[in-house]
Amino acid sequence: MSVPAGATAEAEVADRGLRIPPVLMYHSISPSRQPDPHRVRVSPERLDRHLRLLRQLGLRGVPLAELVAAQDGAAATGLVGLTFDDGYADFLRYAAPVLDRHGMTGTLYVVAGRLGGHNAWDTGPRLDLVDADQVRAVAAAGHEVGSHGLTHMRLAGADPGVLRHEVADSKHVLEEVLQREVSGFCYPWGAFDAAAAEAARAAGYDHACVTGDYSPRNRFTIPRSYVAPGDTAVHLVAKLVRHHVRIRRP
Repeated sequence: MSVPAGATAEAEVADRGLRIPPVLMYHSISPSRQPDPHRVRVSPERLDRHLRLLRQLGLRGVPLAELVAAQDGAAATGLVGLTFDDGYADFLRYAAPVLDRHGMTGTLYVVAGRLGGHNAWDTGPRLDLVDADQVRAVAAAGHEVGSHGLTHMRLAGADPGVLRHEVADSKHVLEEVLQREVSGFCYPWGAFDAAAAEAARAAGYDHACVTGDYSPRNRFTIPRSYVAPGDTAVHLVAKLVRHHVRIRRP
């Protein structure tokens, strides 16, 4: 799917200075005590405390697609985006039950070319990734499945052919698995540039997200706050406050 040039220009103007609610970025959710050199693992108990805090603050966690749609309809008050990068298989076993207990849902960003594999892009412990059946189970449980590229490669500076392969082909793979549209993209490593953002738009995604970068702040560079393994309630509140301060800057 491609987007007409006129529509692209209009969307760019409409998106400029986008003020979307906070989006939290998790990775693996697991009680494992293995080494975690890349700080991607949050325990289920800590996730539970985070979601309980959101409820106490009158907030509800939702997938990014739902958050963007609510923002489009000026109905996003009280919502927080919950995203889980890399498509770790522990999402179904550990994250999904905690989310369900709090009446919340999230987005799992899947590396489409590594289904049933492991995190080969990292050094350190090998972590299992969701396979096609598990991708379908995630969607059936009410969570959003988004694309995290085909191989988890850095997209900033990539040539046009590589961008099409990683961005557009990963969408097609997941849509074939799910037999439904995949509307969200997440740049691996948070590495993006104008060409990568345009590739996401041209591939037919509705939105895409980055990590921590508030400078472009449009529909295809939605900022998120990384959640670390040891983040407490104080850390989480600080992230929410910091987001609201930064999103209001011109």
